Amino acid sequence: MTSRSSLLKHHLERLYASFNHERSATDPIELVRPYADPGDREIAGFIAAGLAFGNVVTVMQSAGAVLERMGPSPAAWLRRFDPRVDAALFATLVHRWTRGVDIVALLWVLRQMLDRSGSIEGFFVEGDDPSSPDISGGLESFTTRALALDLRRAYRRVPARPGVAYFFTRPSQGSACKRLNLFLRWMVRRDAVDLGVWTRVDSSRLIVPLDTHIIRLGRCLRLTKYTSPGWRMAADITRTLRLLDPSDPIRFDFSLCHVGMMGRCGFGEKRGSARCPLKGVCRPRPLASHPRRAPGRT
Repeated sequence: MTSRSSLLKHHLERLYASFNHERSATDPIELVRPYADPGDREIAGFIAAGLAFGNVVTVMQSAGAVLERMGPSPAAWLRRFDPRVDAALFATLVHRWTRGVDIVALLWVLRQMLDRSGSIEGFFVEGDDPSSPDISGGLESFTTRALALDLRRAYRRVPARPGVAYFFTRPSQGSACKRLNLFLRWMVRRDAVDLGVWTRVDSSRLIVPLDTHIIRLGRCLRLTKYTSPGWRMAADITRTLRLLDPSDPIRFDFSLCHVGMMGRCGFGEKRGSARCPLKGVCRPRPLASHPRRAPGRT
């Protein structure tokens, strides 16, 4: 490890320790943590991560509204879910461009996963190769098989591009798959923040959930050579972090993301931010080099 890598690791470890407690920052995972049952956490986690685009307050309001309608046990409720009977519960829900019918379609897809494989984890690992270096192939298979499930009971006429497809993005199409990678982080990793519900996917294979803040800090910290957001950038940032921690490379994601969310990153400022906890190892770029539009945690 080079001297710069050692210095970066020291700063990231200190940052990780400062955020590694349950109430360190406002985050959608707070909606999932109150459920004690692993099955409930899995379902609640997919819904909260799936809706994690836009302002964090709005995200938590929308995801909370869905979970409130599902009662104290989302998994038990979902196993009884019938779109033709229960769709009216979600008719008025809208989260940015996602409509109530798209939420119904998502719940119906998740219900079919439970029926076929017992859990979302079971459905995921059926298409995952644990010997592969990362989860890109598993994600590709997961999304392909999810969108091949029946959608007709949710949509009267299934559109050519149904809204539910936004929950199931593909690495092969260049998507960073941010929300799926966020869900996997919550389910696979275990510390004071992440829940460690799953047991059949190794944390060393996870890919960082790429959002605006990780893009900015990734570039400031020279974690990636790429300037355009997408799967290649997410994988590249993860490869760099894997050099610092081969067994758990994305454990730094939560703290890095929230440095950006709290406005402490000096990306675009001529001399960076005096409040940035990574000052000294980052190299802020000029404002003109900002990506025009980051994909959010999609």
